[in-house]
Amino acid sequence: MSPMHFRTELESLLADSPLSDPDVLGDVRGLLVAGEYALAFDTLCSWIYDDQLRISSAYYERLQWASEELGSARLVGNIGDLARP
Repeated sequence: MSPMHFRTELESLLADSPLSDPDVLGDVRGLLVAGEYALAFDTLCSWIYDDQLRISSAYYERLQWASEELGSARLVGNIGDLARP
């Protein structure tokens, strides 16, 4: 998959995420701009998990897909308890 596609998908995940802290959103966006896609994804997932933010099952499926592409399956697995139908 092309780097641009990763960036587009991660920007979409960020836009649809339950994150609301402007500093966190800015940090993730900054990582995307720098091309640090795996770190941006890990940061996004870590904040969702650490803050125990509820996510939809459809959003969780998108995280799972991205985690397979980026090699972060364990991190996303931890978020599974936060997903609701």
